[in-house]
Formats: sequence, C-alpha cells, structure tokens
Amino acid sequence: MSIVGMALLLALCIPIIAILLDSPVGRALARRLETTPVPQPEESPAMAELERRMLLLEGDVEILQQTVTELQDENQFLQRLLEEKRDPPSLPADGA
Repeated sequence: MSIVGMALLLALCIPIIAILLDSPVGRALARRLETTPVPQPEESPAMAELERRMLLLEGDVEILQQTVTELQDENQFLQRLLEEKRDPPSLPADGA
C-alpha cells in the first residue's frame, strides 16, 4: 500500500474513532476504565454455608413450582372430565 493510501486510511479512521468515543458506548467504556475495581472481601465459612443453603433452597423451590404446575394441569383435566355430561357406555346386547 502506498504512503498516500496509508494517509487516506488514517484520515478516515480519525473521525470514525472520534464518533465512537463520543457515543454512549464509548463513554461507558471510559467510565469503566477510570473506576478501579473494589476488592471483594474474603468469604467467611458462614457466608459459604449460607450460599450453599440458598442454592439448595432455590433448587427445592424450582421442584415445588414444577410439581404445583403438574397438579394444576391434572386438576384442570379432572374438572373437564367431571363437567362433561356423557352417558355411560352401554354394554353390547347379547343376541343369543
């Protein structure tokens, strides 16, 4: 690539970079780079135990939600069966 081509490419990149840096995304990236991450305190054994128990409870709640949904579906099915007013099927007549 010639020197003129490189200069043209550089001249086109400058406004594009300026537009990107002035956009909300560019400002958000700049704020993120400016802030220093807050060091997380070390977890105590009690916190680890609480987190483990919370995860177990979340799993139990999810299982209970699935069970309740299944029971609701079964209940709706049984209600529809009870509401239908069909005659009981008749036995075939014995022609003998």
